[in-house]
Amino acid sequence: MANWRANHLVKVGATADAKVTTLRGEYMEGDAPYLLSLTMLRGSREGIREGYTVLLSRSSAVTLFGDRDPMGAVVQVDSKTNLKVTGVYEDLPANSSFGDVGWIGSWPAYLASEPGIASMPDPWGNNSWTVYTEIAPNTTMAGVSAHIRLAKFNNCQPSSRQYHPELFLHPMSRWYLYSEFKNGVNTGGRIQYVWLFGVIGVFVLLLACINFMNLSTARSERRAKEVGIRKAIGSLRGQLIRQFFVESLLMATMAYALALLVVSAWLPAFNGVAGKEMSVPWGSPAFWLMGLAFCALTGLIAGSYPALYLSSFRPVKVLKGSYRAGRMAALPRQALVVLQFAVSVSLIIGTVVVFRQVRYAMDRPIGYDQNGLVSIYMYNKEIHEHFDAVRTELLHAGVIEDMAEAGGPATDVWGTNGGFDWEGKDPNLAVEFANTGVSPGYGHTVGWQFVAGRDFRKDFATDTAAFVINEAAVRYMGMKDPVGKILKWEGQPFRIIGVIKNMLMESPYAEVRPSLFCQVRDHDAFEMLRLNRSRPAGPLLATIKFVFAKYDPSQPFDYQFVDTTYARKFGDEQRAGRLAAIFAVLAIFISCLGLFGMAAYMAEQRTKEIGVRKVLGAGVLGLWGMLSKDFVVLVGVALAIAMPLSWYGMHQWLLGYEYRSGMAWWIFAATAAGAIGITLLTVSVQAVKAAMVSPIRSLKAD
Repeated sequence: MANWRANHLVKVGATADAKVTTLRGEYMEGDAPYLLSLTMLRGSREGIREGYTVLLSRSSAVTLFGDRDPMGAVVQVDSKTNLKVTGVYEDLPANSSFGDVGWIGSWPAYLASEPGIASMPDPWGNNSWTVYTEIAPNTTMAGVSAHIRLAKFNNCQPSSRQYHPELFLHPMSRWYLYSEFKNGVNTGGRIQYVWLFGVIGVFVLLLACINFMNLSTARSERRAKEVGIRKAIGSLRGQLIRQFFVESLLMATMAYALALLVVSAWLPAFNGVAGKEMSVPWGSPAFWLMGLAFCALTGLIAGSYPALYLSSFRPVKVLKGSYRAGRMAALPRQALVVLQFAVSVSLIIGTVVVFRQVRYAMDRPIGYDQNGLVSIYMYNKEIHEHFDAVRTELLHAGVIEDMAEAGGPATDVWGTNGGFDWEGKDPNLAVEFANTGVSPGYGHTVGWQFVAGRDFRKDFATDTAAFVINEAAVRYMGMKDPVGKILKWEGQPFRIIGVIKNMLMESPYAEVRPSLFCQVRDHDAFEMLRLNRSRPAGPLLATIKFVFAKYDPSQPFDYQFVDTTYARKFGDEQRAGRLAAIFAVLAIFISCLGLFGMAAYMAEQRTKEIGVRKVLGAGVLGLWGMLSKDFVVLVGVALAIAMPLSWYGMHQWLLGYEYRSGMAWWIFAATAAGAIGITLLTVSVQAVKAAMVSPIRSLKAD
């Protein structure tokens, strides 16, 4: 068993100048150090079984004690629980789910600090804790899950059984990449980004391979005589194929070496965009084996078509000079150009759709006012016990517009409850509402938008048995004119005093769940402050810090602007959009390089034709159109292929969001115009250059 991991106030010593810091940790039962395979630097794993004890990570021990020996010292957690240090363990890897665990406290100490746990009427019905499990040898996750499936259902009270709870194990190896569940079914998670950028990376590499194939076969006439002579003096086709493959592999190896240098230089910048801490594993044999294998595969793919095509030339025709590539020989190259631009166009459309989806969610009404709203997490009761004095002092100083308390942040739901009943409710309906405790004045502080009714008021004693509900709850319960009606919670009557517009507290891409707000019954975790918006924030925060320290000197002043916390909800999609944009630009650049080379080759092949046309009166504009037309047609074919596929793919992606934008027609129109424009710009450099050459020089060309 373990409680949910969170930041806690950890103090060393009892004097006024004692060391106080915020460390992330959790309380666990005695087997936890073995489950996590902790490497002990001091003490033993058994130290956590000794009553009121704690194990510290190496970095936490240094933070709290510096060079001193922490063994046997006492630390105080959240100003209420004293724990003796009985061990120090090596920090767990930063890229693991437990990388941020700075301490592990003993389970008996946790139970003693939370006296309400022992008196819970339905412990099996509460989901406030985590269970970590190591299965026995010769068993499987699926087998154990089947064995424990009904354990919760069989032990909880009837009021909890209506939800038909089932237990199952989720392997640690899948926690990070497969973390999304709907109705108890794993629906994916971050793995979608692994697949997304893996596929995009393969496509970008494929574009480079296509360039190599196109330019190699385009230069076929230049190498035709070489092939003819080699065959004439006895070279076999297999030898020629090997030669071309070796050339391709050499090119790929040189590119691989250059890529390692580029990655080393740009990895810090990429980590900033991706929000990771990756490094090149120079000492890993697996890294080198996979890298070289991928390098070899790239060389083989890139060299396959040139090797098979160039080695097929017949020496008699080549040496007679009668060899001509012919129009049909250009078809494979044209198909590859179409594929290049189809991939590039798909990436552009996908990037635009991702950015539009993020912007659409960011513009979504949130149901309250984030401007100047600050939340401060409280580790103890001191500010709560002096709430009126703190609020009055800050108001008189002109620092805040209002202040209130809440049991959870404005940007998340920390608690849900069942056991609700109302007039007309289906008795078989299992109900679970988001439920947040707040103090009177919370609605005014955060800027609730009332549809009907009012906020909690301190001078109304009956408001302690009242609810403010959101529009989603009204729709769910099917109530008309809900203000004044009774909503029962575990048999106790609560009067609905207000209805607010949906307050967006969770994912900006999902529907708002039915939510209830009731009055705080004990000290709550967050102080919510609306800063005076007519004054600069810096001096206001300094004053708030001073006043808070006067009433609670042990608590560090750790504040969060609510709008900043809310903005983090878009992090994954924004990073995906930025990376997709980088890939799209890279894909277009690679495609344009291929077009540039192909245009140069075609201009060179048609040098005499251009000269004849100029002699006969053709102008630069006409020649430019003649040389550009074929490429525009190819890009048009690519657009015809890419657009329906892109629409389908992005439509499927958007279906993963309940609150989603559409795909406007202008996205496809702008992408098509951009692709054709880039094509004309790229080809025009070579086309105009060829058209400007003197016809005398063109007709004299070999």
